[in-house]
Amino acid sequence: MSASIICLFGLIIWSITLILLLLGARAKYFLGGQLVFDQQGIDLGGTSQRITRAQANSLEWLVIPSALLIYGIANGQSEITDGLAMVVLGSRILQSIVHIVSVSLLAILVRATLFTIQVVVWVIWSYEFYSAAALV
Repeated sequence: MSASIICLFGLIIWSITLILLLLGARAKYFLGGQLVFDQQGIDLGGTSQRITRAQANSLEWLVIPSALLIYGIANGQSEITDGLAMVVLGSRILQSIVHIVSVSLLAILVRATLFTIQVVVWVIWSYEFYSAAALV
């Protein structure tokens, strides 16, 4: 299995993992009789609120790397994405973990750095796909 395929499924599985974590965080409130639901997790507070935001963030940014990875795999160009695929997956997972653990200034800077790494890789992939298509 190529690094691109591992990354694609890793991003999907990570999003599912965060959904399950969120369901667990919300279950104790629902079982306790709290039937109020806020999309941002404000009704939960603390770590559960950060889990809510990390899960939403993971889904919000799933489409771009997934589309690029699928494009590369479908067109037999996964060599373009293979080299940095694990960087994207690792950065996404670490970003979510930092998001859940802390909202300190340092944590925000780390999250921003991890997100920037992902965006830079997406730009590199996009440019390389464009360059490859221009040569055809």
